[in-house]
Amino acid sequence: MSPNLAAAIQQTPDILIVPDKRLRLRARPVLASDRDRIGNIVSGMFAAMYRAPGIGLAAPQIGISLRMFVMDLGPDNAREPHVLVNPEIVAVSQDLATREEGCLSLPGQYAEVTRPARITTVYEDESGTKRRIEADGLLAACIQHEIDHLDGILFIDHLSALKRNILLRKLAKERRENRGT
Repeated sequence: MSPNLAAAIQQTPDILIVPDKRLRLRARPVLASDRDRIGNIVSGMFAAMYRAPGIGLAAPQIGISLRMFVMDLGPDNAREPHVLVNPEIVAVSQDLATREEGCLSLPGQYAEVTRPARITTVYEDESGTKRRIEADGLLAACIQHEIDHLDGILFIDHLSALKRNILLRKLAKERRENRGT
């Protein structure tokens, strides 16, 4: 781990945990006037995501209501960091894919979620350059999951009420037990 990443991890923002109400708010677009602070926000987001550890983190998950997220799907600690600012899914396949999802805001909770198998996303990078991603597999699921966060949606919202309530009760119980230790 580089010294800069190690220092950033020590100053890492906390990840909000359900039922924090800020996780349910729709984030506002990143404006030109926000560009000067994106670098610092992104550094903190990557540090929080790597510390957790996770593969994606949206700004609202650290209490920042901006439409941006970071992700890194690199294999075996090979870093492949990506920053998506003002992302928008512009096309989805008719085909669906189901895969297990978890969330840093619902630690230790996992469930099968069905989403479009392939997507096309347009976004801006950190410098404001327009980009496009054609994605399938884990990348498509991660992008959809993180964009949901920008809209105040959690992966559990894609589950039946019964499954959602079971996961929420389990999370609440684990949090109570951890506070007692």
